[in-house]
Amino acid sequence: MSDNAYSSLKIENIVASGVIADEIDLAEISSKIEGCELNTKRFPGAVYRIDEPRMASLIFSSGKVVLTGIRNEESLGEGLNKVLSSLKEAGVNILPVPKVAVTNIVCSYDIGRFINLNRVVAKLSLEAIEYEPEQFPGLVYRIKDPKIVVLLFSSGKIILTGGKNLTDVKKGLDVLEASIKDVLAEQK
Repeated sequence: MSDNAYSSLKIENIVASGVIADEIDLAEISSKIEGCELNTKRFPGAVYRIDEPRMASLIFSSGKVVLTGIRNEESLGEGLNKVLSSLKEAGVNILPVPKVAVTNIVCSYDIGRFINLNRVVAKLSLEAIEYEPEQFPGLVYRIKDPKIVVLLFSSGKIILTGGKNLTDVKKGLDVLEASIKDVLAEQK
């Protein structure tokens, strides 16, 4: 598929996680860092939100961190650096090389036309799909390679999740479109 074919592909959320320190005193950082909240009755970690780039960091006493709400890969590095800087200023001993990597990219895509999901069910391998319209209006299609989960809606809107990079997401989209091209051709 050409890059133009991916024109409606949009990153909705990037989630990254990893280890940034050997241990973190959550009570201390939440008292020193503005925007960092700790409520152990509701959640076992501190929640640190930053506005630019807009993201939330879930910080755990084990030194692990989860970053979420990021909309592009450039913002991931920028946001991680801000979090690390704030933690250093609060007295946290950050690892010389923090090990943080993308664990999931959620993208949306619009195929641009109605899709008959009942026909898709008839075409695709039943072990790879779940479709119970009484429970959920979308069809769930689990692609094995690359490991991507696709939510396909009759409106033509698609959600792709599970990719660790945009290349995997695009490959998943290619697999989906190849799988349903006969259904789309029948609908013309």
